[in-house]
Amino acid sequence: MEHRLTDNWDEALWRQAEPIYNEAFPEHGRKPPSIIRRMFEKRMCTLHVASVGEEPVAMALTGLDEKTGALIIDYIAVKRSYRGEGRGREWTRLIAGWAKRVHSCRGIIVEVEAEQTPDNLRRIRFWERCGFRLTAYVHRYIWVPEPYRAMYVSFDPENPLPDDGEALFRCITRFHEKAYRKPKS
Repeated sequence: MEHRLTDNWDEALWRQAEPIYNEAFPEHGRKPPSIIRRMFEKRMCTLHVASVGEEPVAMALTGLDEKTGALIIDYIAVKRSYRGEGRGREWTRLIAGWAKRVHSCRGIIVEVEAEQTPDNLRRIRFWERCGFRLTAYVHRYIWVPEPYRAMYVSFDPENPLPDDGEALFRCITRFHEKAYRKPKS
């Protein structure tokens, strides 16, 4: 897989990622493109696109929590027709390698839906196969109805990320608050 990424808004690259993003996440679970563009204006995210040949097959939107030295995966998806081939694990490994090499991250944090549905359990198993650990803490946002749990992977056992879900959600919440905060006029 070829890994292309940008820290600046790139309309052409977004057009490659957007169909994968829309296919993977229901409308109520997606940030609108205007918020995503504003995240780039604030220099707080990176868009990643993986391709096989000329075909985009995976996307991710990530951000850094500099306070903990963690990469936050805001969204990650593999095109439906490419799922079940190990591409998601390969994609996660590529992003983890980039996070370690370019940003010296200590690890990665993701949030997963906490309700015990077959789809949610399948996603949790995916992250566990990628080496992530599920925390017990259940977080409830005031602006979305479903509860979430944090999952994390540490790169260095000598300097691990916190294993406390509440602490990890402080990182995630900082990221979301900055993403949704309107610029001062």
